[in-house]
Amino acid sequence: MSFSISSDFVAEQNRKAEGALAEDYAALGRQLDRRGIDVEAMTARAAQFAVAVPTWGVGTGGTRFARFPGPGEPRNVFDKLEDCGVIHALTRVTPNVSPHFPWDKVSDVSAFRQAAASHDLGFDAVNSNTFQDQKDQKLSYKFGSLSHADKAVRAQAIEHNLECIDIGRKLGSTALTVWIADGSNFAGQSSLNAAFDRYMEAMREVYDALPKDWAVFIEHKLYEPAFYSTVISDWGSSFMAASELGPKAKCLVDLGHHAPSTNIEQIVARLIRAQKLAGFHFNDSKYGDDDLDSGSVDPFRLFLVFNELVDAELRSARGFAPAYMIDQSHNVTDPIESLMQSAIEIARAYVQASLVDRKALEAAQGENDALGAHRIVKQAFITDVSPILAEARRRKGGAIDPIGVYRASFYRREKTRERPASGVAAAGIV
Repeated sequence: MSFSISSDFVAEQNRKAEGALAEDYAALGRQLDRRGIDVEAMTARAAQFAVAVPTWGVGTGGTRFARFPGPGEPRNVFDKLEDCGVIHALTRVTPNVSPHFPWDKVSDVSAFRQAAASHDLGFDAVNSNTFQDQKDQKLSYKFGSLSHADKAVRAQAIEHNLECIDIGRKLGSTALTVWIADGSNFAGQSSLNAAFDRYMEAMREVYDALPKDWAVFIEHKLYEPAFYSTVISDWGSSFMAASELGPKAKCLVDLGHHAPSTNIEQIVARLIRAQKLAGFHFNDSKYGDDDLDSGSVDPFRLFLVFNELVDAELRSARGFAPAYMIDQSHNVTDPIESLMQSAIEIARAYVQASLVDRKALEAAQGENDALGAHRIVKQAFITDVSPILAEARRRKGGAIDPIGVYRASFYRREKTRERPASGVAAAGIV
């Protein structure tokens, strides 16, 4: 019988921490009350926040140099769903998973959906993969996919995306995320304009096949694996493509897919204004597309991104309905622990941004009070909202200390016994 973390075990572990949490929650409530903020209202906001976890994220990641398989890692998509279910059971903030095809392709889609439901999980956007050659694939994507010079290769890539839409529809998803690795490593290797034109021609076929209530998320990336040029390299290229395709095409922002020091929150603000923000792949980076745990390197940047998102939410910005997803590669940590920690940090940034005194900030900005405006934003960022997050989890049946409960359960040890090492779990670095 497969090992699982029972709700009784979670409740038992919570009882050990409830006293301290009650004290911390009351103290934070008094602190916020002095600022005219209702702690219960903030807890309600924390309780309704959600971010999707990637199925590929529960497998051990890797780099172009090596991959070191982890103990008890998933052998198939059903193991992945089991691990994703643990993350949601303990954090209560990750009710949906984002699958990747063909990594997660199964012969029985109905069984896939039922397995997810058994873990109290639904489905977010589905992801296509034309950045790798798969077993028994007829044509190679070595020199591109949707923008390939050979029409036959483009047709193959289009067909794969259409298949992803079909699978996603059966799962209950309403969005397709498309990221391509297409680009060049040498000047003159590819016509920069012709490659984009071919991409647009191919994406038009994908766009036209979208169900009525679906959207396609166009994901850009500055570089890698192509280093001289990338077909969809930045938010400008993504915005251009989405604008030409139509209202169901939007721009997805991966926090690691920009040049160092890029003002990502300003990009977010522009896309919100243009009603073209699809959502996010949350992660963190030091140098490039590092796919590190969210908030582990630059938590202030994550907060500033959410400052724009919460502002748009509170003023009911037109067309604002972003999809929040995590996209990380876990090379040296337990993937379940990293995803739980990231989900908590993303929720933290959301609640912190909700603490910003919007009226005071607008007044300071109108008076050109630079430092005053910055202090208002910074005050929200330095507020420790951990008690709010923990209380929201507790009220929803989650763990006050998710990682602590996970470790106390010895889940990883039990899964190591159940899942013989295979080294084949797909991590995915996109």
